[in-house]
Amino acid sequence: MTAGEFQSIANTIPQHPGIYKYFDAKDEIIYVGKAKSLRKRVSSYFSKTFTTYKTHELVQRIHRIEFTIVDSEQDAFLLENSLIKQFQPRFNINLKDDKTYPYIVIKREPFPRIFLTRRKINDGSEYLGPFTSVAKVRELIDFIKQNVPMRTCKLNLSESNISKGKFKVCLEYHLGNCKGPCEAHQTPEDYNDGLVQIRNILKGNLSPVIHHFKQEMKQYAVNLQFEKAEMIRKKIDHLENYRARSVVVSRQLGNMDVFSILKDGDTAYVNFLMVQDGAIIQTHTTQLVTHLEETEMEVLAFAVAQLRTTFNSSSPEIIVGFEIEYPQEGVTISIPKGGDKKKLLELSEKNVNYFKEEIKKKKMLQLEGKSDEEKRKVLYQLQNDLQLPALPVQIECFDNSNFQGSYPVSAMVSFKDGIASKKDYRHFNVKTVAGIDDFATMREVVLRRYKRLTEEGQQFPQLVIIDGGKGQLSAAMDSLNALGLAGRMTVVGLAKNEEEIFFPGDKEPVKLPYNSESLRLIRRIRDEVHRFGITFHRNQRSKGTFKNELEGIQGVGKNTADELLKTFRSIARIKEADETALAAVIGNSKARIIFAYFHPPTAPV
Repeated sequence: MTAGEFQSIANTIPQHPGIYKYFDAKDEIIYVGKAKSLRKRVSSYFSKTFTTYKTHELVQRIHRIEFTIVDSEQDAFLLENSLIKQFQPRFNINLKDDKTYPYIVIKREPFPRIFLTRRKINDGSEYLGPFTSVAKVRELIDFIKQNVPMRTCKLNLSESNISKGKFKVCLEYHLGNCKGPCEAHQTPEDYNDGLVQIRNILKGNLSPVIHHFKQEMKQYAVNLQFEKAEMIRKKIDHLENYRARSVVVSRQLGNMDVFSILKDGDTAYVNFLMVQDGAIIQTHTTQLVTHLEETEMEVLAFAVAQLRTTFNSSSPEIIVGFEIEYPQEGVTISIPKGGDKKKLLELSEKNVNYFKEEIKKKKMLQLEGKSDEEKRKVLYQLQNDLQLPALPVQIECFDNSNFQGSYPVSAMVSFKDGIASKKDYRHFNVKTVAGIDDFATMREVVLRRYKRLTEEGQQFPQLVIIDGGKGQLSAAMDSLNALGLAGRMTVVGLAKNEEEIFFPGDKEPVKLPYNSESLRLIRRIRDEVHRFGITFHRNQRSKGTFKNELEGIQGVGKNTADELLKTFRSIARIKEADETALAAVIGNSKARIIFAYFHPPTAPV
């Protein structure tokens, strides 16, 4: 739409507060804005003295304009944010936050269950949150279970089912984690009283919960039920300790939201601290992209509205570092100069600075957000530095992991165009190797990986990195030679400490230029395979997949095994220890058993 075309419709634009929507030739919304006076605001876009390059680009695309008149500036503000969230027009500020946040749901059913969910559905249930951290939600649910007995079963506890005696109490009842509503040991009124305490806990409001338990403890004491009174006292201590661990600034502060911003060109970073009863109960930092050279004040006002909506905040006070337009009734904007509120703002600023630096570090190590040309440039440099016959569009890296000298596993990560391709990552539980043998382990997993690719007719990587140096590189080549794949891809070994790269058969390693882009990419791949392997190993151990090798020895129990590992730190060192050293830890008889196990007598020739 040209300035001349606009002038022909300018007088038809209302002079009331409202929102305006710009549509392009495809009739798609490209911008939503608010105004105290619609005519004055929209006219400013077609003023030659006002228009910047980006605004000019927007105006060139406007094909049609729509208006919605509202009663007040506040209504315009709320409607604008709602429409931006709904349509995400390309020229509006873009909140780069597409996560699905977890909620805690109180299910609409008799004796409601409480559990974590990411799906908020219109089923009449009560959804508390969302929360910024799944770990925090799990911690909260565990904390609730320890203090407020609730049922976890999925039984239909209708009044008729309970009266007919359809159910029997389970182990949770005998452990004290549930009061047995399924057998009518708990009334709906008593159960609902527990739900009130849970709602308070989830809102970070522990004072009424502690008061409730103190009253309950006194009543038990009056009735001479001292064991029950002692159980309640322990719960009170637990609640007090939990409150002490929270980031409490001042209990006199009440409820407020704290926001800080750091703008860097077209990108802005905003941190949000949710404070309830003087304690920080949620913290979140997000990234925004601007398109029309919006000021810090405009970006922060937008972020405040969006984040308060996302996290269902109704706090009556907002703490920021400078004045912003936030025309919502009942909400106070504060710019603290000192005291606890200033400390909260400084904490928020510290978080937003840290977030920006972390983003910067990640971009240095990875190729996220870079153009195809920039990605290829790094890959071409790596090809040149290593004299590779083909551009390493796909790179795979292997690493072995073991725990205290036992129970080997392996991991493989895949990078495509310099970016981690997590769907192609693989774990390997070692099947054919007895004990710890890094070379044999590498031989097995490389054989399994490329035998499978061969059978499935899949594409091979151009570069394979073996993390571990010459020995493991040689083992990997044994497997590739056995499969007839030698020469199909370049395979190199990466020395663990020196960051030296070995080629098969070469005596001298290659050292890439320090802090070159190609070396940074290899470091990134190496760090990722370490992280992936260690995470897999921890998960396997936590599931009980691994059993301590010592416990498999007849006559040796868990306590003996734990004592030895505490002293010697690994199975390998226990194997190397003499009988005297073992006896000093676990006594002569057990020492003889273990020493004999690891040093069986050799058969006569």
